[in-house]
Amino acid sequence: MSANKGWWASPEGEDGMSAKFLRKTRGSLLVPIGLGGCVVVAAYRIYRLKPRGSTRMATHLIHTRVAAQACAVGVITLGAVYTMYRDYVKRTTQDAGEKW
Repeated sequence: MSANKGWWASPEGEDGMSAKFLRKTRGSLLVPIGLGGCVVVAAYRIYRLKPRGSTRMATHLIHTRVAAQACAVGVITLGAVYTMYRDYVKRTTQDAGEKW
């Protein structure tokens, strides 16, 4: 009975996890920014866990989750606003400049 020693490695021609992440990062820079923001907010809130005062643990953890999600949604919103600006406002200005 032979064991498949390469079961954890990706097959030939397929990208590994880091290569996929780098390719997606080049395609959309907001993904790692949002992910990093979530990690930073969650790490800060966990760091502040001990001096939370009279707040209950469940309430503190819910606030941590909401703050991390708000950071991710904020990055997504900024990306959508920038994309709309680039697609509609800039193009409309360039098209109007070409008509004259």
